[in-house]
Amino acid sequence: MKTIKALRDLQSEEVEARLRELRKEVLKQNSQVHSGANVANVGKFKQSKKNIARLMMVLHERRKV
Repeated sequence: MKTIKALRDLQSEEVEARLRELRKEVLKQNSQVHSGANVANVGKFKQSKKNIARLMMVLHERRKV
C-alpha cells in the first residue's frame, strides 16, 4: 500500500474503488477463515484491514474540509 501522503494525492474515485476492492478481499479472507479452510497468508488479512482504515481516514479528511 502506498504511504498516506500518496493516498491523499489520489482522486476520491480512485480511493473509493480501492476501498471497495479491499473490502471484497477481506470478506473473502474472512469467509475462508470461518469455513475452516487454511488461509495462505494470515498477515495479508491484517494488512488489508489496516489499509481499509487508512483509506477511510483519507475520505473522512476530505469530507471535513
